[in-house]
Amino acid sequence: MEAHMNLLHDVGIQTTHWLQQRFQGSQDWFLFISYAADLRNAFFVLFPIWFHFSEAVGIRLIWVAVIGDWLNLVFKWILFGERPYWWVLDTDYYGNSSAPEIQQFPLTCETGPGSPSGHAMGAAGVYYVMVTALLSAAGGEKQSRTLGYWVLWTVLWIGFWAVQVCVCMSRVFIAAHFPHQVIAGVFSGMAVAKTFQHVRCIYHASFHRYLVITIFLFSFTLGFYLLLWTFGVDLLWTLEKAQKWCSNPEWVHIDTTPFASLLRNLGILFGLGLALNSHLYQESSRITQGQQLPFFRLGCIAASLLILHVFDAFKPPSHVQLLFYALSFCKSAAVPLAAVGLIPYCLAQLLATQHKKAA
Repeated sequence: MEAHMNLLHDVGIQTTHWLQQRFQGSQDWFLFISYAADLRNAFFVLFPIWFHFSEAVGIRLIWVAVIGDWLNLVFKWILFGERPYWWVLDTDYYGNSSAPEIQQFPLTCETGPGSPSGHAMGAAGVYYVMVTALLSAAGGEKQSRTLGYWVLWTVLWIGFWAVQVCVCMSRVFIAAHFPHQVIAGVFSGMAVAKTFQHVRCIYHASFHRYLVITIFLFSFTLGFYLLLWTFGVDLLWTLEKAQKWCSNPEWVHIDTTPFASLLRNLGILFGLGLALNSHLYQESSRITQGQQLPFFRLGCIAASLLILHVFDAFKPPSHVQLLFYALSFCKSAAVPLAAVGLIPYCLAQLLATQHKKAA
């Protein structure tokens, strides 16, 4: 088994080496793709846009991203995937022969296990939600679909796969993942998104249900970690690898550790449940109910993007891990609270005041 994995890893290292040589002048592009594919952008950019155009799509996008990333964490702890940037320096596979030279970048030194790729899984899940939402809006009945619909279908799916190829190439180029890890990530993400097309209970879930699911996901993860730790399995073995083999210690960030991503995602889910069941959201929905208000929606999107950009600029102090995790959870919870509750409420109150004056 180890011999087969070493061969698979060697093929991945050769692929990374070829990409770095072939596209040497494109490193800024690949770094941008890796940055753009981070789930943080799904929460801070894509979610407020989609939620204010279609609440159901926005809610589904959050659930797919959060549950997909949670499953990604569990898979990583089960599969113990290596990462190229440390494997090539740590392995004795090459013996006396020289190993291919692999360049590292500021986004290379992630600290969790490598399989499957979280960036590829997240991008596939999120973009699958968006593509299917657009096609559903344009589709109508299957029998009455026009040539224009099928042209749109072709364009969107070509765009979807172009994005996935770019994300996969980016992750392999910067030596954060092996090719088989990004391929597994893409199909896992699509499977999660496809599953949530048939889950209807998320659209009218109470805050109690959100709270129970948040606690369950955290408890299961912590329990799984402690269980394996009891049997002598160190699930944080990758942090030592990252610190040892990363060429620049400043590139090893605590926000890429498994528990950091877990608490960020659970904060988003908890905040969404709190926002959707809050007085602020219910009042803004009451004021705007039954009205076509495109400028109101655009105003909510613009204000959300601006305020969430300010939120994103806040970086919790990382010198104390527990404080970092707690603040990361609170920061994430504030994202849907602002985009779903506070901002629409304030704009709806302003709209109601204007209507009263006009009357």
